[in-house]
Amino acid sequence: MEGNTDVIAPRFAPRLLAGPPPAAGTESLAQHRSRLGPPAGPGAQRDAIGLIEASGLLGRGGAAFPAGRKWRGIAERTTGGAVVVVNGAEGEPGSAKDRTLMAFRPHLVLDGAALAARAIGADEVIVYAGTEHRRAIAAMGRAIAERQHEGGVPVRLVEAPRGYVSGEQSAAVHYINTGDARPTASPPRPYERGVRGQPTLVQNVETLAHAALIARQGDAWYRSAGRAETRGTALVTVSAGPHHMSVREVELGMSVAEVLAGIGQGTDGMQAVLLGGYFGTWARADEARDLPLDPIVLRSRGLALGAGVVSILGADDCGVRVTSQLMSYMAGESAAQCGPCVFGLRSIAEALGRVASGVAPGDDLYRIERWADQVRGRGACAHPDGAVGLLASAFRTFGDEFLLHQRRRCSAPARAAEVA
Repeated sequence: MEGNTDVIAPRFAPRLLAGPPPAAGTESLAQHRSRLGPPAGPGAQRDAIGLIEASGLLGRGGAAFPAGRKWRGIAERTTGGAVVVVNGAEGEPGSAKDRTLMAFRPHLVLDGAALAARAIGADEVIVYAGTEHRRAIAAMGRAIAERQHEGGVPVRLVEAPRGYVSGEQSAAVHYINTGDARPTASPPRPYERGVRGQPTLVQNVETLAHAALIARQGDAWYRSAGRAETRGTALVTVSAGPHHMSVREVELGMSVAEVLAGIGQGTDGMQAVLLGGYFGTWARADEARDLPLDPIVLRSRGLALGAGVVSILGADDCGVRVTSQLMSYMAGESAAQCGPCVFGLRSIAEALGRVASGVAPGDDLYRIERWADQVRGRGACAHPDGAVGLLASAFRTFGDEFLLHQRRRCSAPARAAEVA
């Protein structure tokens, strides 16, 4: 989706997407330093962890874990030799935010990585970027080369292989160590023993870019944005159709309706919203319109911002069919090393495909629910949990439509004739 992704800058300045417009291309090191000044001074560097903790910055990779706590946990485990992995694999099909940030603001990401490296006592930074994101890889490669004369912690670029699970933190570490991008069972976790057996911080690129700005501007500056429980801004990828994405920086707590209005999209034709991406949750339109895009608030309602995806299901679309497609994708993208994925997700996806196509036997919905309960919590990684979590939200959101499909009917005008 790199060729048809819009980038919309925020009203806050300076924030992640402030600066030269996307048409100007990748921001160079000279432009970056001219706009923002030199990296954070020694004081901010020495107390970087305390500063990040005070800001309340949450990770932007999907789990929304406090970044400062994550850094401190690793810093307390090592006296040197740790590793920072800049996670830009972005295998989530609904997201374009990380590749956008790497393509246009690579030095902001590298500033954050250097700050984290000093804070935790790392002697290497590894940028782990999805191999399919060629523009982002080229930009990060040039940015690394521009900074080589400055010394500091060495940085190298590793291309993450295609695949949804390649961005999972243990899979990233496993690939860097062995060339095999499959998640590993825990313990130990990467923060205990990761790259080269050293404590390893695996941090999403957007999180590190925020950290770079917090180090320059201060924790109070970061907290000055945010309308609800979570402070700051976030990058979201908004999709209102199958062929176009918009990456937008929003103030956390903005409603779904406000975010859509920002790209000229109304909510009248909206049936439901997929929040967080393929690892996320469905919400009905009447519930979603006024929902604040805030990780803490959404979690309290059984929803998730996840990777910052806001994908709209139109009134004429079929939620059962789209969910079936998502589950088929998730089943196909498993690491194929655990029974819950190899057998459980595959069986669920096949049965769901029959329901969506109107050819399911009478007990398929019962089977799907039973299998989902059996899969939950049993994988070596969170992949099956994410998949069945999405499915559970689909049952809540499209429950009547699932029952209709079980009777071999569909309420979506474009699908009714195919299913009947």
